Amino acid sequence: MQQTRNKKLMWQLPFLVLLIVGTVLIIRHERNVPYQKSADKVFGTFYHATYQCDSDLTYSINAELAKVDASLSPFNKNSIITAVNQNQDVEVNDMFQDVFYLAQQISKETDGAFDITVAPLVNAWGFGFKNGIGPTSEQVDSLMQMIGYQKVSLSGGKITKTDDRVMLDCSAIAKGYGTDVVARLLRSKGIKNFMIEIGGEIVTSGVNAENQPWRVGISKPVEDPTGNGSEVQNIVKITDKAMATSGNYRNFYYKDGKRYAHTIDPKTGYPVQHSILSATVFAKSCAVADAYATSFMVMGLERAKQLLEQHPELMAYLIYSDEEGKNAVWYSASLESKIQK
Repeated sequence: MQQTRNKKLMWQLPFLVLLIVGTVLIIRHERNVPYQKSADKVFGTFYHATYQCDSDLTYSINAELAKVDASLSPFNKNSIITAVNQNQDVEVNDMFQDVFYLAQQISKETDGAFDITVAPLVNAWGFGFKNGIGPTSEQVDSLMQMIGYQKVSLSGGKITKTDDRVMLDCSAIAKGYGTDVVARLLRSKGIKNFMIEIGGEIVTSGVNAENQPWRVGISKPVEDPTGNGSEVQNIVKITDKAMATSGNYRNFYYKDGKRYAHTIDPKTGYPVQHSILSATVFAKSCAVADAYATSFMVMGLERAKQLLEQHPELMAYLIYSDEEGKNAVWYSASLESKIQK
C-alpha cells in the first residue's frame, strides 16, 4: 500500500511543480503587462481610460463609443434618438432598448424623480436662470403636457408616444451607459485591471499600476464659473464598482438666503428646493449609478435615504447645505471603509 502511494506521489509531483511554475510565470507576466492610457472627446465631454493590456485599444474604444453616440445622442442628427424625437418610423437598436428599459424601471422605482422626457423643462429653466427670469406658470403648464415617462413605451423595437411633442433625452444616463460599454469591451478582451471615466462617470475593476485599489475624488460642490471643479471633498478607494455624480458645480441659485442646485422636478415642472448640492452613487453598473444620482438630486436627502434602505446594493455620498448654509455630508454606512481618512 505504501509503495503504491509513493508511486502515485512520484507521478503527481511533476504536475504539481509544473502547476506552481506556471502560476508563478502567469503572475510575473501579469505584473509586467503595461498600463495603457486612452483619451478622446465624446458626448460633448472627454473620456479617459487606463487599462492593463499589451496593446493600445483607443481605436476599439472610440468605435464602441461611436455606437452609443449613434444610438443615444440628441446632438447627432443621424442618431436613433433624433429620429425618435422627430417621430420618424425607426426601429431602435439593442443599445437604445437597454437604456430605455433601464430608464423606465428607475423612473418607476423613484416615482418619477428620474424621467428622460424632462429636457424641455430643464432647457426652459436653464435659459431662465441665465437671464434671471424663469418661465411663466403658463409656460410651465404648457411644457408639462409633454413631460412624463408614462407617455412613451417600447414594443416590437418601436417607440410609441401618447403625444407627438414628447422628446427623449438620455443625457442623465447615457454617459454612465457609455462607460459601461467600454468596461464591457475591456472585459471581453480578458482585461481585469482598468478604470474608465467619461465626464466624471467612472467604472473601476481590479487594481491600478501600483497594485492598489483605484482612488477617485468626489468633487466639492462650490460655485465655479470656470468649470474646473478642482476642489475635492473626499477620496474614495474602490474597485469593481461604478460611480456617478450629479450636481451642478458651476451655478447655484439662492432663495431666502439658502443655496440650491439647478435641478428640475419632472412631476411639478419647477426647481426643487432640497438641500442636496451633489449626489454620488456607487453601483455595479454606471448607468444605474448615473440615473440614481440624478434621482437623488430631485428627491432630496430624506427620500434618498429611504430609497437607499430599499436598495442595499447601492451606496451614496450626498453633500448638502445644512441649516447654517454650510456644506455637510451624509454617506452610506457601507461606504465608511472605502473613504480615505
